[in-house]
Amino acid sequence: MNKPGITIRLPDWLERFMSGPPPVFPEREDRMRLVIELSRLNVRYGSGGPFGAAVFDSCGVLIATGINMVASSQCSLLHAEVVALASAQKVLGRYDIGDGGKLQYDLFASTEPCAMCFGAIPWSGVSGLICGARDEDVRGIGFEEGAKSVDWVSYLNQRGISVVRDMLRFEAVAVLQEYAAAGGLLYNSGN
Repeated sequence: MNKPGITIRLPDWLERFMSGPPPVFPEREDRMRLVIELSRLNVRYGSGGPFGAAVFDSCGVLIATGINMVASSQCSLLHAEVVALASAQKVLGRYDIGDGGKLQYDLFASTEPCAMCFGAIPWSGVSGLICGARDEDVRGIGFEEGAKSVDWVSYLNQRGISVVRDMLRFEAVAVLQEYAAAGGLLYNSGN
């Protein structure tokens, strides 16, 4: 009898970012460039929507990557942030990435979190969230992001999670616009 279970199989093209010794990205902008490139490649390879994410340690060592795989996996939970967090938890061997605040890890995301990803962030143990495009940019191409409090940044700050918005926003928005112009699937758009 087969036991039910969940296996997340990342696309082969994504493995090149995590093969060999973990790469180091000393500058925060370079970390954001990586997640924007992940979102772009995800669209070009047809493996998901225009979203990318990654977890880095405080020195810029890449711990894990994530891409949106909702449509390709037929699983609504597989947003880029959730995939990156789950992958980091697997790599580090703990559900609390920061080990109770002893260690510092940042989640970089090509866009601000939707309602689901926002809920996952405080539970993950990351100490920082750095975002490219804004919620309104994602909604602007037709995605439904769910209900999120207008003071979501303050909430994360109160939980000890720093938030940086608009890092390389123009570049992140360009990927969203490319996706929309190419007729990319807008799942759960309410249309």
